[in-house]
Amino acid sequence: MEQILEAILQTEHSGTAAAVADLPIPPSYRGVVVRADEAGMFEGIAAADKDPRRSLHLQEVPTPVLGPGEALVAVMASAINYNTVWTSIFEPMSTFRFLERYGKLSTLTKRHDLPYHVVGSDAAGVVLRVGPGVTRWRPGDEVVAHCLSVELEDAAGHDDTMLDPQQRIWGFETNFGGLAELALVKANQLMPKPRHLSWEEAACPGLVNSTAYRQLVSHHGANLKQGDVVLIWGASGGLGSYATQLALHGGAIPVCVVSSPHKGELCRRMGAELVIDRVAEGFRFWADENTQDQAEWRRFGDRIRDLTAGEDPHIVFEHPGRETFGVSVYVARRGGTVVTCASTSGFQHEYDNRYLWMNLKRIVGSHFANYREAWEANRLIALGRIHPTLSKTYPLARTGQAAYEVHRNAHQGKVGILCLAPAERLGVRDPEMRARHAGAINRFRGR
Repeated sequence: MEQILEAILQTEHSGTAAAVADLPIPPSYRGVVVRADEAGMFEGIAAADKDPRRSLHLQEVPTPVLGPGEALVAVMASAINYNTVWTSIFEPMSTFRFLERYGKLSTLTKRHDLPYHVVGSDAAGVVLRVGPGVTRWRPGDEVVAHCLSVELEDAAGHDDTMLDPQQRIWGFETNFGGLAELALVKANQLMPKPRHLSWEEAACPGLVNSTAYRQLVSHHGANLKQGDVVLIWGASGGLGSYATQLALHGGAIPVCVVSSPHKGELCRRMGAELVIDRVAEGFRFWADENTQDQAEWRRFGDRIRDLTAGEDPHIVFEHPGRETFGVSVYVARRGGTVVTCASTSGFQHEYDNRYLWMNLKRIVGSHFANYREAWEANRLIALGRIHPTLSKTYPLARTGQAAYEVHRNAHQGKVGILCLAPAERLGVRDPEMRARHAGAINRFRGR
């Protein structure tokens, strides 16, 4: 790995690392893993008390054999997503069940069914090798990876690859993910690395920016238009911070829900004007574990109207799940849309269906993004229209601590991980463009 890293760093100013094509691929590399024999380690422990620092291990693993249509990437930086938290606490089920199921698909996919799972669904780095049939990418290309792994052998996937029956989230439902020194990806996961960003900045938007784009902007999601009032839960977080920016740049009016003054200030730095600190204002949507408080729903709806001159949200950007879903359905305007992905506070949602059916509202399920949507979302990053929201960066060896902070919601924006990159702020290839956007980049990094 030292030779590969040296070759990449030697070309820091030229912006190409094609010299890596002549270097041997190491037989093994360091990756962050969960282990199958520890899948029961948290049994009987409440989800909130499960500690990713106990289950995420940095260890040497064999380099996988490169197959057709695939690429091997030297990972300079990655990031923490909530799916890594789920993997680390083995909820809602152990991801080894995903790997076992995938391993039965073909001789090639059997490589993924191992007693360890290399995790991570974001990566920025340099292509080292490509497999047979890959023509778009070459060794030395600087890339970011989006996390849709799809076989594309079924007709159902050719209108929208997210409908392919064999679509999976790389690094969550497949092995050889991005929290490692090397990563194995399909070539149709790769996109150009934005040239004005550092490695850790470029790694952060992949999953969450693409997810927010499909959920909010795409015709597969809420189909955002100018003037829409958009209620965004967790608006300063890894997903919500991109939804906030997409709403602003799409001419919409975001109403940002946060849990602290500091997170509210981050939203204002992004350009949002309407912010609700749900903790400071004492909103509690559940009277007890089993009963939602509809009086709080009404109070929350009144608060939104106070900020919007009497308007209800056209779109509710949902991802907390159980804690907020009832109030989300309630506050959406007549004919409005609740678009939902993930469920970080619980998967079992409850809502009063009268407010949905009698007011002609819609619930739209949304999951990651297809290649076209991910490409368009990455293009906005590359153009400097959308900026990474990176709050903190850890070395690869401290991935467990980073995941622990995300699990505890003790972060804002994304938490980055340096994999092969020895320091932050490396990998900038267009310093002039970076200088033009330096103010926004630093604001969104909390600086």
